[in-house]
Amino acid sequence: MTPIAIKVACSNCNLRELCMPLGLNQEELDRIDGLVAVRRKIPRGATLFRNGETFTALYAIRTGFFKTSITTEDGRDQVTGFQMAGEIIGLDGIVNDQHTCDAVALEDAEVCEMPFERIEELSREVNALQRHVHKIMSREIVREHGVMLLLGSMRAEERLAAFLLNLVQRLHARGFSPLELVLRMTREEIGSYLGLKLETVSRTFSKFAEDGMVEVKQRHIRILDTEALKRIVNLQPCL
Repeated sequence: MTPIAIKVACSNCNLRELCMPLGLNQEELDRIDGLVAVRRKIPRGATLFRNGETFTALYAIRTGFFKTSITTEDGRDQVTGFQMAGEIIGLDGIVNDQHTCDAVALEDAEVCEMPFERIEELSREVNALQRHVHKIMSREIVREHGVMLLLGSMRAEERLAAFLLNLVQRLHARGFSPLELVLRMTREEIGSYLGLKLETVSRTFSKFAEDGMVEVKQRHIRILDTEALKRIVNLQPCL
């Protein structure tokens, strides 16, 4: 987890369109390039930040996959989200200047660390960056509303179908297949996130496979019938 003091040029990054504003002129691009203080490698199983730690920066995930989680009063680990390359992590710390969850790498990962003081400073000068930060925060609010809907009104089949559709949609935006994916999280972690028992998650995957909607080979998932999964969700918004 030692920071790597390497200059990272956002303007040349292949994930730029996913985590940085579009339509910037060269001067604005040069200034935003200076946002990234360091690039950090986070080994699988290591923590990027912990609940209660002082909030100092946002992190753009360059490679890898993370989960965020909180510890419940009875000591259980409750997964609150999964984040992938091209997404921003650490927004939870903005409100009270300290993180409210743990962020753990589900595979070897690399993040670009962006000091929040510098983001605020540049946002006042580059309007496109300010709008982009607001857009990211708004997206997080919408996602949380989606999770509330998911946990409050959906059956197990609807929850898992919505989860899979959302995951392949996000991966497809990054150039991956819209029909195949490798789950970086365990079924137990999926269950924690969806409010389902491990047995229910496994049983629902098996039912989807039996019904010809997906093909399951351990963590490798192939979507065979996207429309059938969408019908299960019944047009409710995906998380």
